[in-house]
Amino acid sequence: MELTSLNIQLSDEMIVVGMIFIAAFLLIQSFLVPAFGENRQVQKRLKQRLRTISAEAQAHGQVSLVRRKYLRELGPLERALESLPGMARIELLVEQAGRETPAYRVVLQSLCLGGMAGAVGFHLLPLPIAVLLGLGVAYLPFLRLTVARSRRLARFEEQLPDALIIMGRALRAGHPFSDSMHLVAEEMAEPIAGEFRTTFMEINYGGDVRSAMLGLLRRVQSVTVMIFVTSVLIQKETGGNLAELLDGLAAVVRDRFRFQRKVRTLSAQGRMAAWILSLLPFVLAGILSLVSPNFIPMLTQDPVGRQLVVVAFVMMVIGILWMRKIVRIEA
Repeated sequence: MELTSLNIQLSDEMIVVGMIFIAAFLLIQSFLVPAFGENRQVQKRLKQRLRTISAEAQAHGQVSLVRRKYLRELGPLERALESLPGMARIELLVEQAGRETPAYRVVLQSLCLGGMAGAVGFHLLPLPIAVLLGLGVAYLPFLRLTVARSRRLARFEEQLPDALIIMGRALRAGHPFSDSMHLVAEEMAEPIAGEFRTTFMEINYGGDVRSAMLGLLRRVQSVTVMIFVTSVLIQKETGGNLAELLDGLAAVVRDRFRFQRKVRTLSAQGRMAAWILSLLPFVLAGILSLVSPNFIPMLTQDPVGRQLVVVAFVMMVIGILWMRKIVRIEA
C-alpha cells in the first residue's frame, strides 16, 4: 500500500513537472522569442536566402576570412574535433554571438555541466526529473550564446542606419565602396565596426564584393542586413546612385526599427498577462501544498479531480495559443 502511494506521488510529481515544462516552452516560443527576433515569415525568407548563399559558397569553394583565421589558430586535435558533425552550426552561433570560444569547448562545457547536474539529481531526485535537470543545465551554454547573439543583433540593427549614412557621405566625397565600409569600421563602435572591418578585409585581400557581402549576411542573419546586402548587389549589377540608395535605405531601416519598438511596447501588457495567467495556477498549487499538504492529493487521487486537472491544462494551452494570436503582429 505504501509502495502504491509512493508510485502515485512520483507519478503526480512527474506530471506536474511535465505540465510546467510544456507551459514554459509554449510561453517562451510564443511571447519571448517573437519579442526579440524576427517574425515567422521573415525567418522563412531569411533561411531560404541563407540556404542559397550556402549553396553558392560551396559551389565556388569559398571559405571566409574569419573561418581561415579560426582554423589556422587551432591545433591538429582541435581541428579534428571541429570537423565533427554539427560543429559548424555551433561555430556559427559562437561567431554570431561575438565570442571567440572554439565550438568544441562549448560542447565539452555543456556535457560536463549536464553530466554533473544529472549525477547530483540522480541521487536526490526521481530519474525522469534528474534527466530533465541534466538536459536543462546542459542547454545553459547554448542559451547564453543565443541570448548574446540576440543582443548583438539588436545592437547591430540599431547602429545600421547611422552606418549607412556614413557610407553615403563617404561615397559622395569620392571614396570607393570598400573604403566607405572601412570608414564605418573606424568611426563606429562594436558590433558593427567588427563586422564591417571583416567585410572590408575580405574585399581588400582580393575577394569579390558579392562573396564578402554574402558573408556579412551569413554572420548577421537579419532582414535589415538582407535588404542592405541585396540592395548593394543589385546596384553593383545594374548601376545607379549608391549614395542615394543608402540614404533611402537608412530611412527605411530607421522607420522599421521605430515601428518594431512601438509594437513591442503596445504588446508588452498582453505578453505579461499571458505569463501571469499561465504560471499562476502552478504557483497557487505550490502555495496550497505548503499551507495544506492534504489538499492537492485529494484532487489528484480522485478520478474526477484528475480529469479536471487535464481539462484545465488543455484550456491553459488553448489560452496561451489564443493570446499568442492576439499579441503577435507581423511587422
